[in-house]
Amino acid sequence: MTVTSLAALPPRDPARGERRNGSLLLGAAIVVALYLTEFQPWLLWDETSLRASKQFIASFFPPAHSAEFLQLIALATWQTIAVATAGVTLALAGAIPLALIANRTLSISRLGSGRMGLLPACVRTAIRWLLIVLRSIPELVWGLVFVRAIGLGDTAGVLAIALTYCGMMGKVFLEIFESQEARSAEVLLINGASRTQAFSYATLPTCLPEMVSYTVFRWECAIRSSVILGFVGAGGLGQQMDLSMRMLAGGEVVTMLAAFMLLVFLADVMSKRLRTWMD
Repeated sequence: MTVTSLAALPPRDPARGERRNGSLLLGAAIVVALYLTEFQPWLLWDETSLRASKQFIASFFPPAHSAEFLQLIALATWQTIAVATAGVTLALAGAIPLALIANRTLSISRLGSGRMGLLPACVRTAIRWLLIVLRSIPELVWGLVFVRAIGLGDTAGVLAIALTYCGMMGKVFLEIFESQEARSAEVLLINGASRTQAFSYATLPTCLPEMVSYTVFRWECAIRSSVILGFVGAGGLGQQMDLSMRMLAGGEVVTMLAAFMLLVFLADVMSKRLRTWMD
């Protein structure tokens, strides 16, 4: 074989075997998951299912549009926004201090020796476990707990979002803090600055854009979560939607779905404009 013919041959992919094996394992895992979940999409085309679906979809028209009902939807939508905003605000109030305390790069005890003291290490580990616990329990579960504890209403939704999102945002903020170059903060600490001063002047300026972007994203998610929490009695648009679905009022349901889609669209537009302004 000549040099020219060798050069014309396509190069052999050294990772082809690994990709093939990985694809086969992934395919097998998907098949097993579909089997364990008894995934049967053909049931949607069953005669009974089709009849019930047609009856429910037919009840969507005409959509409810009376002035009294639209006023009720506007109030429920505003409650949904308020629940999401208040929940994220409380989550921020807890996430930032917890992430600041758990940040290893701002540990004064590790300056010089490079090793953290026993008590600071235990405190930081405990906070990390607290963040794990908070974010591992879904907001829907917290909502059920608070509805049982304090009754129906927006307060249960605010507390549910605050606890779960505190764990999520605290974990992400902590990773953002520790991924930054720590030399500037260490210099400030060595020269007598407090941890708060080192954070404010060395860490925060470089982390702030990422923190704001992630907070806005979490606010968008909180709006969706507040609607879902309404189905367990935590107020807002979801609670009204649940009541309408129980009464089989399809016209009211489709109006509320349209209001929810408009709300998510406006939240997405606001977040994009905020990110553009920050850039």
